[in-house]
Amino acid sequence: MFGSLEPSYPLCLKVLIFLFLLSTIYLYFVQAPVQLFTLEGRYATALYSAASKQKALPQVEKDLKEFGSLLKTDKPLKELLLNPLLKKELKKEALNFALTKKKANNLTINLFGNEYLALHFWPPRSSDLTWHLVIIMKYNSALAENNRLAKVDAVLSSFDTIMAAERGEVVCEVTTAKPLDAAGQKEVQAALGAFLKKGETLNLTMKVDPSIIGGMVVSIGDKYVDMSIASKINKYTQVIQQTV
Repeated sequence: MFGSLEPSYPLCLKVLIFLFLLSTIYLYFVQAPVQLFTLEGRYATALYSAASKQKALPQVEKDLKEFGSLLKTDKPLKELLLNPLLKKELKKEALNFALTKKKANNLTINLFGNEYLALHFWPPRSSDLTWHLVIIMKYNSALAENNRLAKVDAVLSSFDTIMAAERGEVVCEVTTAKPLDAAGQKEVQAALGAFLKKGETLNLTMKVDPSIIGGMVVSIGDKYVDMSIASKINKYTQVIQQTV
């Protein structure tokens, strides 16, 4: 950890030292193309950074997709991982066995069972032109180690979001009460296409959830819009309850 630089140092020297330290940070940390601030997003971002540094992104992405498919088909494995009564050591052994059997990259294995290095950087903030640089390098417990295997699906989804952004794709999910016909889907795609920037492509997933009653719920990039009838009914109900 580095303390603040002395105010008596010339400003140009402070800038040079800061830029040198900043360049050192980027030797260790590769910034993801999209920022995810959730817990699962931080796990996915750390994995992306490590895989980028080792030029292992294609292999790690392949590992995670295969592991996601495995969890959908192997119910005993998923039940074992989500069982709160089982010791984390047993879960780590099961994960390591399953991933090693599939010849997964060590980074993928470390995400679920071991510990990995995370680098966090806070830029300088000072009103008196004193530069403050804090570099914290610490080992974050992996999912099994910290009893967070319930977030496996969310971590996999977060990594998919990062990789989609890496390819210039914008992940979008549209939920409706009933399946849309071909004409309806085409109309939705055209409307969402207006939000894309040059060079971006739409990665659209359509879902059906009868509980929203009608309308639709749209999630595109970091934006979320709930236009469902269920949401409107809930708002009206709250207004009525407040006036009674």
